[in-house]
Amino acid sequence: MMNCLPKPVFVRLVVLLLMVLMCQQAWAQERKAPVFAQLKHLKALRITEPIKIDGALNEEIWQQADIATDFIQNRPNPGPKEVHPTHVRILYDDDFIYVGAVMHDVSPDSIFRQLGRRDDLGNTDFFGVFFDTYNDQINGFGFFVTPAGVQLDARYSSNGEDFTWNAVWESSARIESNSWVAEMRIPYSALRFSSKPEQLWGLNFMRNRQSTRQGFFWNHVDPAINGFVNQWGRLTGIKNVEAPLRLSLTPYVSGYVEKYPVRNGDGSTRYEDNFNFSGGMDVKYGINDAFTLDMTLIPDFSQVQSDNQVLNLSPFEVQFNEYRPFFMEGTELFNKGGFLYSRRIGGMPINYLDEREEHKQGNTIIENPRETKMLNGTKISGRTQSGLGIGLFNAVVGKQFATLEDSEGNRFQKETQPLTNYNILVLDQSLKNNSYVTLVNTNVLRAGSTYDANLTGMLFRVANKGNRYAMEGSAALSQKYYPGDAQLGHMYSVGGGKVSGNFQYRFTHSMKSDTYDPNDMGINFIRNTVDEDLNLRYNIYQPFWKLLNMNTQLGAQYSRRYKPDDFQNFVIYGRVSGTFRNFLSMGTFFNLEPVVTYDFFEPRVNGRYYAFPVNHSIGTWISSDYRKKLALDVELNYRTFDEHDRQSFSYSIAPRYRVNDKLMFVYRYNRNIRLDDMGYANHFTRTTDAGRSHDIIFGLRDVNTVSNELTSSYIFNNRMSLSLRARHYWSKAEYNRFFRLGDKGELLTDAYPNGGYFADGELPNHNINFNTFNIDMIYSWWFAPGSEISLMWKNAILESQGDIVPRYHENFTRTITGPQTNSLSLRILYFIDYQVLKKQLSKS
Repeated sequence: MMNCLPKPVFVRLVVLLLMVLMCQQAWAQERKAPVFAQLKHLKALRITEPIKIDGALNEEIWQQADIATDFIQNRPNPGPKEVHPTHVRILYDDDFIYVGAVMHDVSPDSIFRQLGRRDDLGNTDFFGVFFDTYNDQINGFGFFVTPAGVQLDARYSSNGEDFTWNAVWESSARIESNSWVAEMRIPYSALRFSSKPEQLWGLNFMRNRQSTRQGFFWNHVDPAINGFVNQWGRLTGIKNVEAPLRLSLTPYVSGYVEKYPVRNGDGSTRYEDNFNFSGGMDVKYGINDAFTLDMTLIPDFSQVQSDNQVLNLSPFEVQFNEYRPFFMEGTELFNKGGFLYSRRIGGMPINYLDEREEHKQGNTIIENPRETKMLNGTKISGRTQSGLGIGLFNAVVGKQFATLEDSEGNRFQKETQPLTNYNILVLDQSLKNNSYVTLVNTNVLRAGSTYDANLTGMLFRVANKGNRYAMEGSAALSQKYYPGDAQLGHMYSVGGGKVSGNFQYRFTHSMKSDTYDPNDMGINFIRNTVDEDLNLRYNIYQPFWKLLNMNTQLGAQYSRRYKPDDFQNFVIYGRVSGTFRNFLSMGTFFNLEPVVTYDFFEPRVNGRYYAFPVNHSIGTWISSDYRKKLALDVELNYRTFDEHDRQSFSYSIAPRYRVNDKLMFVYRYNRNIRLDDMGYANHFTRTTDAGRSHDIIFGLRDVNTVSNELTSSYIFNNRMSLSLRARHYWSKAEYNRFFRLGDKGELLTDAYPNGGYFADGELPNHNINFNTFNIDMIYSWWFAPGSEISLMWKNAILESQGDIVPRYHENFTRTITGPQTNSLSLRILYFIDYQVLKKQLSKS
């Protein structure tokens, strides 16, 4: 089968040579960015009298502090100094860091101030301050405020920027004549820093002028240089401050009412009600100056956003986004290496029942919960003075049961999830030159006979002194422990290249064994593969012609099986994107698979493969200027195959309209049409004198998918909002012909579904008409720092049937009149800070 295919060493050399030749001219003409005196310094001033946070900066002490100014533009083009100056000062006392900033402008009309929910920028100016409290040039904190007083905060690490992290701090903003003022008071309890008598922190400030879409930093951040925190300045002058006792409690109470459909044994549907009143608590405790304990007791996730359910015809599971706050905040350590997929915790039961299997046993499933109940969760994380980050994570999920009914009408329960304990340990050592080495261990322990799992991984990054060249790598060993047996698997990846400058390149070699399986706590779609990936980039950051900037990318990937050593896939890809001077952004991309490749996953039988045809795809996208009241995003994609008349076409249109600074609508329409699509349909095992054989049936099908989504928000003020999200997804798959998969991956004409496959004469219907409809509406009021009242209504419909509905209107009408789940939840949480409570009690 594989003897005539390119050998891996030959392909690697040819691809590398061609790409280097294609980019030789761009490499030689690498543009030089403006050179700036890096590492600015600012000295903080100690104060003894409290500062009122009102956005006025009228206390005399502000005028005595050193000024940070002369900001340098980062976007749309790096280099120019700001025309309208920014002045920033920093004060501190025993409890807080104070930041006062004045942003001068042309006129009040030039200051954009759209309201938004917390951590939602929108179309607005903003000011931000960044602290690298251990000065390790990798990890940091960011605090932002807009002219409308909306707060944002983020954590920075080798994983990038994380706006899901939230801290409790105070800020105020106001517009004064042709300027706007931001004032912040950040408690030390929101930060982590060493116990040294004199602090040296990394520091930077950022200003965004939305009227011109310009972003400025105090210490220049060059997009051609790899990394962000390593390009900050320094904060000095903070002496003799101690980390406070960091203890906060956030108790909550919640009420929940739900009306949901239940299927009877005869196939009819009835509605039942579910009422629940509960309470719980989140606890944060500073173990010492560096480490923090985060604990959630009896968590309530009833108000998280609904998942985007889709029709999944692939051999891989659907990966959903994480919306639960406990798993989104402060998890930068635990996410290193990508070994954690937090939706496993509280996700689908490990022994989720199969309806067909239960039907064979004469049982009808009455209730089969798709989620498990998390009982508690604990996180301990922090970083020592030597730059060693330590993270410990533990979560406990309770038992889950399904309800069934036998042929005699008797109901009984079956356990689908045993009591389960999830654990993560992370050791992350920061090194010089934006480098690190990390150890990660994940462990899943289940009560009873269900197997346990363990994974140990190692990561590293080593960069040269100028951070222009870097090498990265990872390796992991997965273990699954069954009664009397163990299954081991491993993976590794190593790569390196030029990571800074206009021209960048990277070569990566990676391998996953046939038994590598991290999916008990992580997520991995493909294993048993060896991949070589070469990626070349050339970016232009300075204006030319009619463009402000441009990014280009060209790459190739060559893939073989790990066991046996067979050719699998070869692809060439490219991307070009840029922003015009009127801030219209456009891009185009292509993907080429110039030879027949081998898909070992679609047949869903180990060792069998499908000869995936030669195919080519091309696409383009456009995004208009978001400063306008009406903006538009459009994307088109076309793919053609050398198989039958197989082709696919998709497009999306997403207009957004800002009525005013309080009300905004975003509508997204997506359409995907796959004609003569080929995929797995069925599988039969036959036993003959020669042994067991597999008849794998593929179907020629037309798949048509339509998605409509509307999101809207009305922001009353920077503490109160009402948001709506409605989504309808319809996908239908209609099968036309069937083929049997040959031993060499070819498709053979077959008599399926006739031809003796079904002795009882019942022919299967593989057609699918799949609908899901969701409405999430939530009212939020942040009535005090860290304290919130929220009221949420959810409506959910999910329907899958074999009868194809040809027209959208008819299908939508049938969907919204079908069985649906409605729920209403009220949640009240109150933030209690020990230090604040202690002062209030001492005054009384």
